[in-house]
Amino acid sequence: MALAGIEVVDTPLVHDAIELARNSSEPYLFNHVMRSWLFGVLIAQGAKPAPDPELLAVSAILHDLGMSDRYAAQERFEVDGANAARSFLKERRIPAHQIQLVWDAIALHTTRSIALHKEPEVAMTHSGIAADVIGAGIDLIPQDKVRAVLAEFPRLSMKKQFQDCLCNIVRQKPATSYDNFLRDFGTRYVKGYTAPSFVDLFENAPFAE
Repeated sequence: MALAGIEVVDTPLVHDAIELARNSSEPYLFNHVMRSWLFGVLIAQGAKPAPDPELLAVSAILHDLGMSDRYAAQERFEVDGANAARSFLKERRIPAHQIQLVWDAIALHTTRSIALHKEPEVAMTHSGIAADVIGAGIDLIPQDKVRAVLAEFPRLSMKKQFQDCLCNIVRQKPATSYDNFLRDFGTRYVKGYTAPSFVDLFENAPFAE
């Protein structure tokens, strides 16, 4: 299968993941996960060891299910998404170790300092997402391929829509925003938002020394 002129893995599992993401996500978010997948594939070219292409595909395509109305629950949106992907894979009797890789890739996709030290599927899922969200590593991809991906899956006012979505998560589940990048969005954009300081928690721990 070719998308934006890029040869990608073509399996029933990948097709099911694409349909799940398409049916669960706003169009801008669906396009984001598809671009993230393609950027991850391009960045991974020549990587040793190479990621499993099917697991990379599923991880990237499903990584933002936790931002959808259908799958948002009470945990961090990354964990909600990872849990939804795990259920999707369990229904299809995917081996447990592969499910765990996908779960880790999605749960850690915003945590660069850990994800890049994990398995190739986890690292490249993060790398593809980071390329699309903040442009990290986009210079590793030929510009004609970047343009092709953007033409195939347009951004659709990604920055504004993504910001609005993240701020809504901060408002609805503030306790899940303190230890990830949602804190930055809450601090800058959400009126009345305050986050606890770890220093205060540390100093007020119930121990004498």
